[in-house]
Amino acid sequence: QEWQNPFATWDPQDFCNISEIVLPMDTYWSPPVFIVERVNGQNPELNYVVLMHNGIFNSTRPFQVTLTCSLIILKFPFDTQMCNLSIASYLYPVTDFVMKIRRTPAEIMKDSQSFFLTDGEWKFTNLSIIEYTETLDDKEFSLVTYVISMERRPTLYILNLILPTCALYLLDMAVLFGPSSLEEKINFQIAIILGSSMLAVILNNSLPTSSNKPPIIGTH
Repeated sequence: QEWQNPFATWDPQDFCNISEIVLPMDTYWSPPVFIVERVNGQNPELNYVVLMHNGIFNSTRPFQVTLTCSLIILKFPFDTQMCNLSIASYLYPVTDFVMKIRRTPAEIMKDSQSFFLTDGEWKFTNLSIIEYTETLDDKEFSLVTYVISMERRPTLYILNLILPTCALYLLDMAVLFGPSSLEEKINFQIAIILGSSMLAVILNNSLPTSSNKPPIIGTH
């Protein structure tokens, strides 16, 4: 965060060329901002701010939060999700408090890619920023929303779910149209049904839950 207070200025030549100082956050007014989608998390312990001689305040506070995000898992495991991270301040209307981004989306995306864990299930693909105002109780408030796009890595699900399922279906067709006797076909079919049932249990535990549109792989 960066903001300016015209009443907190001084001439460095009058104070041994000191051009900046570090102060606690509660020394001066600081922007009270909130993360709209936050459901849980830890507040930062770094409650200090850097004050420049021209009245510019600079605060860097790392947050670790859990956000709520609506997932569309119809194409699981080949799905791409978009989640919002909205920063707002509902204590001051837009006439008193306006938030603006300091860096371009390309710069923020470059930094985000360097911090993102590349060995996880998700792949960070894109980041866009929207600045807008929201009306609440006949008052307008300033918001900044970061739209984060992520793509699921499907390799593990292909090896553990899709390939075994396809193998069972191919084996079922081979046994059904094969030259075996009826008794042997029945025995093979029972074994295939048992295997399909075990795979369905594993699939049910692996698939994300959805009340509206279940994944296509879970409906076949």
